[in-house]
Amino acid sequence: MDQLVLVFVLGFATIVAQPLARRIGLPAAVLMTIFGLIMAVLPFVPNIALPPELILPMVLPPLLYASARRTSWQQFASDSSAILLRAVGLVVATAAAVAAIFHLWYPALPLGAAFALGAVVAPPDPVAVGAMADRLGLPRRLVSVLEGEGLFNDVTAVVLYDVAVEAVVTGQFSTLGTLVDFVVSAVVAVAVGLALGWAGSAMMRRLTEAPWQVALGLLLPFAAYGIAEAAHGSAVLAVLVCALYLTDAATDFSNAGYRLVSDSFWDVIELLVTGFAFGLVGLELSTVLATTGPNWTKLLGVAAAVVGVVVGLRLLWLMVATGVFRKWWHRKRVDEPYTYNEAVVTWWAGMRGVVTVALALALPLTTEAGEDFPGRTEVLFVAFVVVLFTLLLQGPTLPLVARWTGVRADTEVERMLEKRLWTRILRAEVERLEDIADNEDLPDEVYQRLRDTVERRLSRADPEAAESGDNAKSVEHAMRMTGQLRRISNEVLEAGRSEAMTARRESDMPPDLVDRVMRRLDLRPPPLL
Repeated sequence: MDQLVLVFVLGFATIVAQPLARRIGLPAAVLMTIFGLIMAVLPFVPNIALPPELILPMVLPPLLYASARRTSWQQFASDSSAILLRAVGLVVATAAAVAAIFHLWYPALPLGAAFALGAVVAPPDPVAVGAMADRLGLPRRLVSVLEGEGLFNDVTAVVLYDVAVEAVVTGQFSTLGTLVDFVVSAVVAVAVGLALGWAGSAMMRRLTEAPWQVALGLLLPFAAYGIAEAAHGSAVLAVLVCALYLTDAATDFSNAGYRLVSDSFWDVIELLVTGFAFGLVGLELSTVLATTGPNWTKLLGVAAAVVGVVVGLRLLWLMVATGVFRKWWHRKRVDEPYTYNEAVVTWWAGMRGVVTVALALALPLTTEAGEDFPGRTEVLFVAFVVVLFTLLLQGPTLPLVARWTGVRADTEVERMLEKRLWTRILRAEVERLEDIADNEDLPDEVYQRLRDTVERRLSRADPEAAESGDNAKSVEHAMRMTGQLRRISNEVLEAGRSEAMTARRESDMPPDLVDRVMRRLDLRPPPLL
């Protein structure tokens, strides 16, 4: 089996894993990891020849962009306290605790190598979290915070990783220099992300075909990653800023054609890249075993200790944070206060994945002095054990934890939000119809039929209601009207879409809920025809 066939097999397995995961109740990400592990031990399967330094640039940009499209600046700002507590505070605390344990276990190794391991295993993987949290029926706000943590914690971890690796390779470390590098890295990343986001949105406004716009959207996250990395900025943060900027700007330049093509395209990209990423995690078992050799059993003790620190500290941190901030969060979100049960679910959802494996594999082989990178074998093995534990134990059992704690989405609240949004949309359509009636000489029969159609849908606040019963006859009759009626119908519908896009920028309106409604708006024919 050659490399190209191996990639094809991973892609095919990714597709098959989707219905299989739905049938047996396991996340597709877990199935792909298990599949990769099986492939790794088969003698006829080659070691995947992918340079470690290329794994993150290939996998992270499209996945971060796809995840960021489901949120917004306003959503992040609304959940910023909980996200930053984990994406910065918990990542730093975990890295420090793991470094301390590892250094106590191997005191002869430099502290920088221990911190490199801490940075590698500290961040829960955004791909793993997103792949598993969506299907559990968790409260929307909880999923939003989990995804926000997954998106932003890599920024902190990669900065810590770069500092630790540089200290080991060069033998030099400066606290002041590290702080300066951190600030510069963040500033450069934000500048690159904003610049590419602005330039990309400006180009998309001038591109007239949806496939052209989507193709540009595919290139921009890779460009943000590469340019930021070349400019010594945080590549991950640059991709996130660019993606969030473009997502917000799309509310101005997007149309139904772009949204339908873009949503379908990114669904496919996310499915294939996620499957490849988790298959790659399993396949790298052969690399880990080749690196550690027959002495890998001697490393199980330190690996178990690190797993205990990673998992235990996350629970402790979340429980303490919930206790300290619960009253403030309760005042902020009267309807959905944070609870200790939610903290337990959030704890068990802290899975590591492709980012941890890629960072571990990307450790240099030697230092500037020409010596072997100290502790590289131990770091690689421990990181792999942490990934397998969190993916293969926490991943499959997360639904059980969610059921045991009783943490579920309040479907009635979600339905009320959706009804409220539909009501706003339909009222906007009525207002637009009134404006047209005031400015144009519409026949009474045309106006009344249009108004009756919209008002029936407004009273029910349900998109399907407009396409059933007697109302369907009104729609059929309207379709036989003149081109003027068709134009008016489109304008009225566009007013509803504009209201939905306005709602997406509001912090209390979940972006993914608006996206779901928008998709139904885009898919339905003009309701007044």
